[in-house]
Amino acid sequence: MTEVIGLSAFAHSDLPTEEVERQQEVYDALTDAVRGLVDATIRSTVPEERIRSVEERVRALTEELRSEQLPGPFGIHYNDEGRSWNWGNVVVGRRNAIAPPMELLERPGGGLRAQVELGAAYEGPPGLVHGGVTMLLLDHLMGEVGSDGHRRVTMTGTLTGRYAAPTPLGPVVLEGWIAREEGRKVFVEATLGTPEAVTVEAHGVFIIPSWA
Repeated sequence: MTEVIGLSAFAHSDLPTEEVERQQEVYDALTDAVRGLVDATIRSTVPEERIRSVEERVRALTEELRSEQLPGPFGIHYNDEGRSWNWGNVVVGRRNAIAPPMELLERPGGGLRAQVELGAAYEGPPGLVHGGVTMLLLDHLMGEVGSDGHRRVTMTGTLTGRYAAPTPLGPVVLEGWIAREEGRKVFVEATLGTPEAVTVEAHGVFIIPSWA
């Protein structure tokens, strides 16, 4: 059964949490393998005839997976035990090979933090993370911060960033926290950078929808 609430589709599932965790392990392995394929596609220097052979096999595997699939995007699923999973999400989706993925952790003093590894697939300028990717990650982190532990729904109202320095490919650290609240507006601040230095600062206003 699917319930449409506001702008998002939330699908109720009868799967117990134990089964959700088991399936997540299965798809984690597949998605990680596809991430490896993406990286290898970018950096491989094997001869052309081997590339064509790999292409044929990849297309065959893709068709095998497409033989049974959802009619649309994954959305957000939840069960009666309070477990939710959004495996298609572009930042944290466990079944989305585009997602790094980013794992969110509690930040000392409040808010959230994360560390992700951004490789060749996220390159903008040579050797550097694409600026749009940094804002994508910050937007997601800040939205999660604004939700205050998923106690409420928040949506991005405005998001501004200041690029203090280029962000090299490799380990990237993010931190975000609530600066203040005014009615349905939640003001969130965040930083992104290397383990040694901040390279991007962001400020956002997140709105609690009237239907939430």
